Amino acid sequence: MSVFLLCKLTENLESDSCRESIVTAPSKGRKKEKASGKGLQQWDSERETVLQCLTQLLQLDIRSLWNLSLVEEEFVSCVTFCCYKLLENPTIGHMKNKPTRDAIIHVLGVMVKKYNHMLGACVKVIQLLQHFEQLSSVCAQAVSAWSSEYGVKAIVGEIMREIGQKTSDELAREGSGVKAFSSFLSELSTLVPEAMIPNISVLLTHLEGESASMRVAVCEVLGEVLVRVLSGDKLDDSGRADRDRFLDTLQEHIHDAHSHVRARVLQVYSRIVNSKALPLCRYTEVMELAVGRLGDKSVLVCKSAIQLLAAFIAHNPYSCKVNSKHVLICFFRSSDCNFLPVQGPEENQASEPVASDQPPTPQKEGGKAADEGKENELKKQEMLVQYLKDTESFALQVERAIAVINNMLYWKTTTVVQEAVQFCVTAREFSVADSVCGVRKMLPLVWSTDAAVKDAVVQAYRRLYLNPQGDSTRAKAQTLVESLSELMVDASLGTIQCLEEIVQEFFSNENALQASVVQVLWERFSGKRETSALHKRAAVLLLGMAAREVVLSNLDTLCSVALGEKVTEDYLLARDTVITITNITDHQSKGVPFRLPVDHHLFRVVLSDPHWQTFMEQAIRLIYFLAESPDKLCARLLQRSARLLLEQVTEGGEPNQSQMSEGSQDSDLAQLLSLCGAVAFWQVSHLERSVSTELRRRRGEKEEKEEKEKGPVGKNKDANDSCVEEELGLTGASAEDTEAEFIRKICETELLADGNMLSVFLPLLVKVCSSPGRYSHTQLTTAACLALSQYMMISPTVCKDNIRLLFTVLEKSSLPVVRANTIIALGDLTVRFPNILEPWTPNLYARLCDENASVRLTAITVLTQLVLKDVMKVKGQVSEVAVLLLDPEPHITSLALNFFNELSAKDNAIYNLLPDIISRLSDPERGMKEEDFNTIMKQLFSYITKERQTESLVEKLCQRFRTAKTERQWADLAVSLSLLSMCERGFKKLQECWDCYSDKLAEDAVYQPLLSIMAKLRRRAKPQFKNVENEDEKAQTPLPKSARRPTRGNSLTYAFSHGLSA
Repeated sequence: MSVFLLCKLTENLESDSCRESIVTAPSKGRKKEKASGKGLQQWDSERETVLQCLTQLLQLDIRSLWNLSLVEEEFVSCVTFCCYKLLENPTIGHMKNKPTRDAIIHVLGVMVKKYNHMLGACVKVIQLLQHFEQLSSVCAQAVSAWSSEYGVKAIVGEIMREIGQKTSDELAREGSGVKAFSSFLSELSTLVPEAMIPNISVLLTHLEGESASMRVAVCEVLGEVLVRVLSGDKLDDSGRADRDRFLDTLQEHIHDAHSHVRARVLQVYSRIVNSKALPLCRYTEVMELAVGRLGDKSVLVCKSAIQLLAAFIAHNPYSCKVNSKHVLICFFRSSDCNFLPVQGPEENQASEPVASDQPPTPQKEGGKAADEGKENELKKQEMLVQYLKDTESFALQVERAIAVINNMLYWKTTTVVQEAVQFCVTAREFSVADSVCGVRKMLPLVWSTDAAVKDAVVQAYRRLYLNPQGDSTRAKAQTLVESLSELMVDASLGTIQCLEEIVQEFFSNENALQASVVQVLWERFSGKRETSALHKRAAVLLLGMAAREVVLSNLDTLCSVALGEKVTEDYLLARDTVITITNITDHQSKGVPFRLPVDHHLFRVVLSDPHWQTFMEQAIRLIYFLAESPDKLCARLLQRSARLLLEQVTEGGEPNQSQMSEGSQDSDLAQLLSLCGAVAFWQVSHLERSVSTELRRRRGEKEEKEEKEKGPVGKNKDANDSCVEEELGLTGASAEDTEAEFIRKICETELLADGNMLSVFLPLLVKVCSSPGRYSHTQLTTAACLALSQYMMISPTVCKDNIRLLFTVLEKSSLPVVRANTIIALGDLTVRFPNILEPWTPNLYARLCDENASVRLTAITVLTQLVLKDVMKVKGQVSEVAVLLLDPEPHITSLALNFFNELSAKDNAIYNLLPDIISRLSDPERGMKEEDFNTIMKQLFSYITKERQTESLVEKLCQRFRTAKTERQWADLAVSLSLLSMCERGFKKLQECWDCYSDKLAEDAVYQPLLSIMAKLRRRAKPQFKNVENEDEKAQTPLPKSARRPTRGNSLTYAFSHGLSA
């Protein structure tokens, strides 16, 4: 009776406690609220005491209290019901309630072991999981404790059988219970995997069921069993058979219909690989499946596949360095081993001795030993060859994965990009072939606007190159410089700029190493330490990144080492030194700009070198960045260069053929024209950036000075005037407009005036560009076209006068480099003079079809920038970009894909363009293959995700059936409709437009895509639509064209013409 009263009192108090905890309305009055809270706290503290009392009682031998020493079922039910009631508390799973939770599990464990409560516990656990999803972890802990601590191992099998016997229909009705079952099984497998093996077959039936959550749970159970139990080399035959069977089952579900299951299976495999529980013979096969999942449409699956491949590389059993070429070399070396020759019968007979004085028995034993030795040697060689074959297969799969993942670095999904970055780091650490490509490809992501992506790249480079090891600061500095120098070798200008961002950020946080690093760099650059020319160039560039103030204070040293007498030994070192010096100033600063006098030693060195053209572009940039009156210096430079060329050409009254060939004249003229273009470009840049900034700075100083000179009365008067200007929005605008107009006027009227040195060369540029037959030298043509485009940047007048000539060069030049350079120049001109270039937009898009891959690559790059920055309007010609999705060059394909990914971020951009793209690509004159059209449309329609867009596109595409003339156009429209993510509203719109396409259904290419729409809708169809689908099943037999008419007998016709409610 006491136990009964205690249990009932506990149940009532627990019910009141739960009821008070979920009441949303506050209590009236502070006293009442305080009293109720105090009572709740008291019960929380007494709950554990009650459970301890019950435990002490149940551990006694109380069977004698009943007849025949059998404890009544009512007593067992009373105690257990109380415990299960306590488990229903929503907070029982919290960490603060762990003592109470453990006490409940302990009481129930005693009841299961001593009072025959196992079957009742199984039923109750299932019920709790069905009604309380949050109890999945608690129930798993309870079952684990009952099995391991109380020795009731059978309870695991009973509960597994109960869950395994659930049918798909029952699980569909469970709702949240399915998630609880799934979590329970996953948790239980981590606690007692050994106890689950005997009954795991009852769960395998759920792998064929419709519940994705149950499939996930079963796969996780298999994974835990494989890692914790069925791993290692000491398995018996039965264990190996179970292991192989479970691995086969997991392998099948890498291609599961549900993306969540696919992702979880890949994660299970990652755990298996990280635990080294995957047999060696399965590595290549599983890797191939993982590489295939990189193309999955689910982001989660792609991310999980990358993680699995990284695990394979990190835990590969073949070699610390994964390189297929290295493996092939080893393979051929092993093939050159002295394999034992197989002797024929005649050779055997010939080798037998005619007579022998030795006994026959020892002779046989010796022969057997020799044979065994040969067999053992042969087996070793076969094992070696097989090992090398497996290693090569593994390395090839890794290299294939790298090629795919490198393209994923520029996906829109942040998590995928982060995983791709981590994969590239892992691949580089294990010296995988071509891994450097991925590491360099991720570098531009340092400019990403996504902070997570930028941080991932910075941390990756810190881990790979900025993590110096050494016993001293000096040793760490040398290691760091060595790593960065290797990265700088053969790096492009863009790569160097990205590295500069990372290096500067590193040194801003690592001041302790900066001094030692700078010292090591100076030693390398100055030649104190013997080093290669490449490392010298890297050292001077790194100096500019790590310590700009050091460069500024050592200009003379830089000039003497790189620009002095030994400049002819390494012009590239001179160029990189000029780049470093140029970057020492901050042009965004509002202070007085840093400038060097015209007669500074630096400019004398640059201008006096007769071979300065090698680094001409950087030299001109240096002059305009650092010199006072750079226009005067460059004017003298132009005069001197032109005079030298004329002297060479006219020496002796006519060209001296013996000393200078026609080719060398063309080269010299090309250098002069390149100089003219560079001066023109940087002169405009100097005016619009440096001069304009200086004018604003001086205006600010003047206004500040005037403010100080004015008295209080003047300030009040100006304050009233400024308030009026602020209301009209004129504050500061008029002055800046005046300055901008002043700069524009100089560009239009003075730079190319008759007295200016630049104007002398413009007619020559036009003549060279317009006479490709006469001036056919490659270097001259390239230089002239580039220089002309730079001249056109000066003013709209020059641009208008020569724009037709430049587009003629773009279309008719036989040199790909000229066409590519012209596209870049036209992109800059489009930004500067958009109204002038707007009528020529189709000519720019036409270069996307250029026969040369480098020209197509340049065109897609330039057009992407113009379109995404809203400089150029997106028109129907964007269909040419869509065609590049199938370009044979992978880099061009990835750029085209990136174009549409970025364009899809703009509201309705792709939606507005799709009808025109379809019309252009399905034009019979284009002659595009049907498979190519379908591939392009599949990608483009993946961006249509809004229901309204789908509905509107259905109507637009259906209306185009009326104007389409050929069967191929009908088929393309039908395929486009089938690619839409059709919803009920879209289907209704399809029915409303029945008359547009009903007469085209006799064509199989139209009928089948529209029929596939029905199949897609069936998965998420409402009940009234399933009646139509059932009739669709009865009419699946294909009809001949002559018999396929819009009648009720045709399922498609019936569904489309009668609606969803038919």
